[in-house]
Amino acid sequence: MWKVSPVVQLKVKKIIRKIEAALLTAALLSGCAGPAAESGPDGSAASVPDAAASAAESGEAEAAGGDERVLPGSDLVPVLSDDNYRTTYEVFVYSFADASEGPLAGDGVGDLAGLIEKLDYINDGDPATAEDLGCDSIWLMPIFPSPTYHKYDATDYCSIDPVYGTMTDFEGLIGACHERGMTVILDLALNHTSTEHRWFQKALEYMRTLEPFEDIDTSVEPCYSYYNFRNTPADGYAKLDLTDSNDPNREWYYEARFWEGMPDLNLDNDNVRAEIRDIVSFWLDKGVDGFRLDAVTSYYTDEKLKSIDFLDWFNDTVKKLKPDAYLVGEAWTARETYADYYGSGVDSLFDFSFSGADGIIAQVVKGSRGADYYASQLAEEEALYASKNENFINAPFYTNHDMARSAGYYAYDDGTRTKFAEGLNLMMGGNAFIYYGEELGMKGSGKDENKRAPMFWTADESGADAAYLTDGPPGMDKVSMKFPAADEQTADPDSVLSYVREAVRIRSAFPAIKKGRTVVDENLTGGNLAVFSREAEGCEEVCIFINSGEEPCEVAVSGYGTLAAELSVSAEHAGFQDGTLTLPAYGIAVMK
Repeated sequence: MWKVSPVVQLKVKKIIRKIEAALLTAALLSGCAGPAAESGPDGSAASVPDAAASAAESGEAEAAGGDERVLPGSDLVPVLSDDNYRTTYEVFVYSFADASEGPLAGDGVGDLAGLIEKLDYINDGDPATAEDLGCDSIWLMPIFPSPTYHKYDATDYCSIDPVYGTMTDFEGLIGACHERGMTVILDLALNHTSTEHRWFQKALEYMRTLEPFEDIDTSVEPCYSYYNFRNTPADGYAKLDLTDSNDPNREWYYEARFWEGMPDLNLDNDNVRAEIRDIVSFWLDKGVDGFRLDAVTSYYTDEKLKSIDFLDWFNDTVKKLKPDAYLVGEAWTARETYADYYGSGVDSLFDFSFSGADGIIAQVVKGSRGADYYASQLAEEEALYASKNENFINAPFYTNHDMARSAGYYAYDDGTRTKFAEGLNLMMGGNAFIYYGEELGMKGSGKDENKRAPMFWTADESGADAAYLTDGPPGMDKVSMKFPAADEQTADPDSVLSYVREAVRIRSAFPAIKKGRTVVDENLTGGNLAVFSREAEGCEEVCIFINSGEEPCEVAVSGYGTLAAELSVSAEHAGFQDGTLTLPAYGIAVMK
């Protein structure tokens, strides 16, 4: 007898579900099968959850045949975003996917061609499918030429590093993403360049020609004033190498707060700002949809107001070129401080208070805080950000390339806590970010290279996905993974990957989750139970229920009649009957 692999079985099941969903949608739209389908803000069908919810209420929540569950939200259809409220996937190109063919194939370094080949994993362009992750935006960590593997020290802001490919490859990526309704944002480090950047090299070359005690003449070499030089030592300054100069005994120092290979730019200089304007214009003309701004608190050392003023200038500059361009800033500091940066008018700032091993999400998952704290903090921070900029778009994230990966936060975790944490991140409002591999529960901690390990496509080095595996950054330690590789998790409906896919699908199907403001139900919220609603103009209001406890709980619900979707970390699932919502341990439910 022929044996059919689990992957094939799952694909067949999903095809059957798609056909059934399509037939149901057609019937609803024709008025032959009960209430009409809900409409999204653009008039398209947003979801058809009522049939699944009715099945759950009438005791049909489990269909015969093992994994063939009929669950709330089984027929959700994502609403395509036409704004900057999205779900963004952070990609470190170096470690993501090596091209399977072409001039860069097989070199062990990820590249743009490999990313294009694996784009269907992130978003296949078909909202009705569930095989892809469903993210509708990509953040590319720096792709400019650089002497380092991480590339946060650019030598040319208007080129592609050859190890990643060519400008043609980049244009192909932009086209492929836009065809899928995805946006692309580039990582832009404006605080500093590489010492190998031509601006710095021109300044250095000029300074080596100076005669003893000769004054600097910026009309001769304007690039001197692109950076911050001085002739006495100071904290945060590195000594300039003036070997073979006309004045070898004269000492010069340049500001380099991160390390000596990254000289800080003088952002007060009009010529520098003109260069930045040209850089932004170049990439916007290439079709880029926005920028992630590195280290915005470091634009001016220990001068918050000047850094905010520069961010204000940058925001105005970009929006004049492309009004709907999206800007998100990295301000790694306390919430009360980074909230002030919203005063610049920038769209988003990364929400560090919820992130990392000690952030609010991890606190709730570990049990040191209840779900009620999660809900109250959401409402509190939204009010704070709105007081600085009423048009703010929060940028929640759980981990990023500078943090230890989250699967290492929970000892002896079987996937329960890893899943639940991802669900908490994706139920936050705004533009939520997922760091590549987190949807698999990848591990990696210690030095930065370990946090940027190769995407875990497969554990089978002779398998179909082996060609995409990269070697990872130089000097990386061996990182042993806790959960299976992507190809194995894809075939498992109970995997971390399947959970994250469902969370993204729910987030996309109900735009109010992304766009609405959090209103906590104080009567129901307490301890391990959080209940809060979200609504926004043009979006149907939803209510989110979260159980952060190790035991199921029951909630008497009024005002919401339909269990529209749920996220479960185990075989136990949410149910709604006779006005009572049952939430399993670490369960999340969406009602409308």
